Order: sequence, then C-alpha cells, then structure tokens
Amino acid sequence: MSSWSSWSEWYLRMMRSGYGPLNVLLEWFLIGAVVYLCVRFLRGTRGSRVFTGVAVVLVSATLLVKLVAERLGLERIKILYTPFVMGMFLVALVVFQPELRRGLMRLGETRWLQGLTRDVDRLVDELCRAVTYLSKNKIGALVAIERDVPLGAIASGGVRLDAEVTAELLMTIFCPGSALHDLGVTIQVGRISAAGCQFPLVESEELESTLGSRHRAAVGLSQESDAVIVVVSEETGIISIAMRGRLMRPLTVDSLRRSLLEMLSNRKPDAAEPTPESDPRVAV
Repeated sequence: MSSWSSWSEWYLRMMRSGYGPLNVLLEWFLIGAVVYLCVRFLRGTRGSRVFTGVAVVLVSATLLVKLVAERLGLERIKILYTPFVMGMFLVALVVFQPELRRGLMRLGETRWLQGLTRDVDRLVDELCRAVTYLSKNKIGALVAIERDVPLGAIASGGVRLDAEVTAELLMTIFCPGSALHDLGVTIQVGRISAAGCQFPLVESEELESTLGSRHRAAVGLSQESDAVIVVVSEETGIISIAMRGRLMRPLTVDSLRRSLLEMLSNRKPDAAEPTPESDPRVAV
C-alpha cells in the first residue's frame, strides 16, 4: 500500500510541476535511446563491460539516495551524492578515453555522412593494389571489412594495430614467414584494426572440397556478420569475395574493385560490366 501511495505522490508531483504523461514518456524514451546508442557503440569492445559496471553503480546509488536517504532523512548521503556522480563522470571520461576518441572518429563515418567524408575509394585502391601483388605471387590473404555489424570481438582475438590501410602494410602482414600471415586482418572505420585474427570456420560440407581454410573462414565470418571478406588463394592466386554466406569467385582485380565499391558505398556498377553478384557463374 505504501508503495502505491509513493507512486501516487510522485505522479501528482509531476503533474503539479507542469509535466504530463506525454512529457514523462518522451523523457524516458530519450534516456533509453541514449543508453541504447552507448551500448550499441561499445558492443564488441572491452568498454562494454566497464559501461555496464558504471551503469549498475549509478543506478544503485540513485535508488539508495532516493528510496533510502530521503525516507530516513540521511542528509549527508544526499549532500555527497552530487559529488559522487561528478566523480563517476570524471572516472568514465578517463576509462572510456579510447572509446570516446573512436566515437568521435566514427561520428563522421555514419551512413548519413558517408558520401561526404568516408574515403572508400582510397581504401579500395590500396586493397586492390595489395591484392594484385599477392595474387600474382600466389601469396594467401584474408581481409574482412566491417560494415554495420561490429567486428570488435573478432579483432580483440588478434594483434591490435590501428593503422592506416596501405598496400605495403597488407603485403608485409601476409608475407610468407610473417607471424601473422596465416590468419585474417580486420578493417574497421577505414583502418586496419587488427591482424592475426581467427575467423569462424564454416562446415567443410558447405564448400567445394578444393577450397581451403581461408575460404571456409571467409564464408564462416560472412554468415555471422555483414562484413565483406576478400580472399586470395595461396595455391592458385585466385581472388574471391565472401558476403552473406556466398563465395564469389574467380575475380579479376577490376571486378574486385567494382564489387567493393558497390558493397561499401552502395555505388551502382556499370550495367555493361556485370559484377560477381549478378553473374551466377562465379558464385559458389
């Protein structure tokens, strides 16, 4: 009964202060939207667990102050609550410093600004230049390009790089004898985020028996995300793309460039030059 009276008092207080039910719902919606965006941005990073911990502490402290301190008249706790929240805010700024910096970078990478700020052409040019060399010399390669589904969990299992995408760096990573050449590279927000990453493997029965572990890893990751994965075969030098569970091969460097531009920037290719997606002969 006391709980019901408390809610009644809260509702009447909100109404007397000029708040209506729609105002309260709008505020709750805005708060929920901000929390959702924070969680979605941090998903797949080590910051997600820290954010959850901070949120639990703040919610617990708020409940303690509102439900206990006010009821029992604990004035000192109510006075200390504001400095406590400010301290938690400063701690969050320090703890989330890498994520905040990445967030400012990612703010300019959102899809509604892609056409203005995202340098897809440069990324594709560097990747195609590297693939040309790797394919010609029959050097195996596996590169995953992040789109909407974060690849943070995959990248966290590899060696962190956070480097600019250049053909020279990609060729060095996949050079035979390199400690990282056997596994995959992830590209996030237009940068090489990690190398030596283990991608999930698809069941061997779902692909041709002639295809090796790189192709199975590419298709496996493409089934669990919307990433675009580029593969160069070590045995034949054949270039492939895996996307949404499909493996498209064989590709030339020109068809690879057209396909990547279409997939990463929604650019329509020339109708006279079919892409691998539109040509069933290259889909496995």
